[in-house]
Amino acid sequence: MTPPGAAAGRPRSRAVATWLALVGGGFGLHRFYLHGGRDVWAWLHPWPTLVGAYGFWRMREFGVDDARGSLLVPFLGVMLATTMLQAIVYGLASDERWAARHGAASAALQRGWLTYFGVVVALAVGTSVAVATIAFTAQRYFESRAAIT
Repeated sequence: MTPPGAAAGRPRSRAVATWLALVGGGFGLHRFYLHGGRDVWAWLHPWPTLVGAYGFWRMREFGVDDARGSLLVPFLGVMLATTMLQAIVYGLASDERWAARHGAASAALQRGWLTYFGVVVALAVGTSVAVATIAFTAQRYFESRAAIT
């Protein structure tokens, strides 16, 4: 019987899933790897990432006072922080839970220094992105409030 999360019935590697979430999570690569091309959530990942990237481009092109860019950039931050959290969850999932959801791959690919290094990098990047997004959004909010009064 195929585990519900394993696409095409093949076991999935925890290390590969962790690094795909870390490197290409904003585009849903980890979801495509784990659940296949029919996963709706995987297809929804690129849109907020691209909207946020467009906002970042606008702010670089038109300056930091670009209202539309300032409104769109947090989408990128939220998507990156979310996928970093997903990488951490994948890397630290218990063996039993991983095997039940995604099949039991070889032990060498399940837990090892590569998986834990990915978790550490995801924690550092995710924390930085989340704090920067919150600070940027709060700064823009208070600047808009100061401009009104």
